[in-house]
Amino acid sequence: MRVFNRYYTNLIGLLDQGYLETPYTLTEARILFEISPRDKMDISEIIDALLIDKGYLSRVLKKFEESGLVTKSKTGKDARTSQISLTKRGRDEVGMLNALADKKLESLLKGLSCTDMEQLAHHMNSIIKILNKNSTSKKTKP
Repeated sequence: MRVFNRYYTNLIGLLDQGYLETPYTLTEARILFEISPRDKMDISEIIDALLIDKGYLSRVLKKFEESGLVTKSKTGKDARTSQISLTKRGRDEVGMLNALADKKLESLLKGLSCTDMEQLAHHMNSIIKILNKNSTSKKTKP
């Protein structure tokens, strides 16, 4: 499994300086992706979804606020609770990240037959199912 992990992380460039040759780390990109489908998101939801340290998330969100990617607001329910939403610039950045991810995926799958792609999808789903069956320490989302 470790051999596969090393192979796959190198193949898709997860250990590169920036995710998909952008100024964002993989974690930063995941945070943006997590926020993007919603108008507003509680910070606690991001922590739960990504299993990320609250302090680290706070630093990343501050960086995003300073660069105009997100806005932070208090919820009406509890003054200690904040919500995050993407700005137009943030939505544009997520669009760019999605386009780069699609391009990377296209290049990985280029030249594969339909049968190979079906097998690949089947085996990836099998990995998820098998590992989820035995996973008790982390939440995973396919």
